[in-house]
Amino acid sequence: MLTNHTKKVIEKRVNQEPKKKILPSSGLTQNTRKPHNSLYIKEDVKKEYIEKASTFGASPPSIFIGQRGYPQINAGPLLLPERRGRTVASYDSSTHWLEKSIQEIIEMRSSLIHSKITINAKRPMGNILIEKTQEIALSSDPVEIEVLFEKPPTLKLQFDDILTPLGPSGKIKRLNITENPIVPRKVDAVVSDTDMPATEAINELYRAKISEDHITRLLSTGLLGRRRRLVPTRWSITATDDTIARELIKEIQDYQEVTEIEVYSGELLANHFEIILLPKPYAFELVEIWISESIWNQYKKKKSEDHNIKEDSPKSEKPWIGSDREDHRNRKKYSPLGGGYYAARLPVLEHLQAKQRRATAIAIREVRPDYWAPLGVWVVREAARNALKNPPKTFETLNQALRHIHTKIITPHKHWQPQLQLLKEQNQRRITDYTEIGSPFIGKC
Repeated sequence: MLTNHTKKVIEKRVNQEPKKKILPSSGLTQNTRKPHNSLYIKEDVKKEYIEKASTFGASPPSIFIGQRGYPQINAGPLLLPERRGRTVASYDSSTHWLEKSIQEIIEMRSSLIHSKITINAKRPMGNILIEKTQEIALSSDPVEIEVLFEKPPTLKLQFDDILTPLGPSGKIKRLNITENPIVPRKVDAVVSDTDMPATEAINELYRAKISEDHITRLLSTGLLGRRRRLVPTRWSITATDDTIARELIKEIQDYQEVTEIEVYSGELLANHFEIILLPKPYAFELVEIWISESIWNQYKKKKSEDHNIKEDSPKSEKPWIGSDREDHRNRKKYSPLGGGYYAARLPVLEHLQAKQRRATAIAIREVRPDYWAPLGVWVVREAARNALKNPPKTFETLNQALRHIHTKIITPHKHWQPQLQLLKEQNQRRITDYTEIGSPFIGKC
């Protein structure tokens, strides 16, 4: 979650922009004298867009399951008013945002209305509105729907470090699906199998090339596993990343190690990655650098002091740096770096699996000032993928590789290089010492 200090930094950044900025795709006006999570409607479109209690449009498809007050949470589909067709899919698909700016992505997300009901996440079955939400979640293509709200939706734009921005929201009185959802055969088969554990279901869908966004929707809406319940979206995103990664870790254990030291570089939306692959048994480490001018520079002390450089004052010019790591053994605890750790790890494992190689991987993520508003962990995942798509630089020694990285990272290496704990470890465990531990996010599904 964003700290109060981070929210103030976002607000300050917005106040430095022109006093009013029109978000053209939604007809919304951003009043920059207010905090960055508040938006206001242009008067000439207010009645047409938001003051209607009934709205027709299409869901990308997109579902949001909240976590506040769990197990009593808000849940329901997102829809784009007065629009239909396949282009609506781009409003909730990270693969469509790779060439867009932060402002453009915020404009798209602010166009979607979150229709919601309040329900017990542990006992959702039998509620007709949840059943219709699940129908939407099953679809691979946009679904036309009509929503009658209890009262006109409230306009508010919310940011989060894991989730994509959320726009207006309103309580559902009635929800109608006006066309048949398009459900892939594999999705239908897996969802119909109520004896299949959630971890197995996620991996089977992933192997069938079902998108991660689609898998997350299915998990969130209680359509996977033996014990079916609603799962908050932010939890299901990380659970999906983690479950797929655990299966990939098992697969790469039998591969040969990479033959040389490789360094991959790339970035997305001012999230810069340097990824080192070393010819050693599998291990993964992520070092995050939030430079002082970035909104992500959080100076509050973290609970896990082992993974952080402490800053005494928010006026400090030093970066905030955190790190976490793992070896062959599956993780038992949630990473102190949050969902970004799992989002960065997955592309590395996908890359190794595609090469049929194993390696010790060290990922260095530097968040730069131009990343002025949080858009969700998809940015971390896609930034790492961007880096791994580029041709690697190869080196004979680790020192040569590190000297190269020094020229790519803005932050002086004296701040972040001491965090590279995997380079300090001398003893490697044998593969026979490893034990398998289930994902802490799935539980007994």
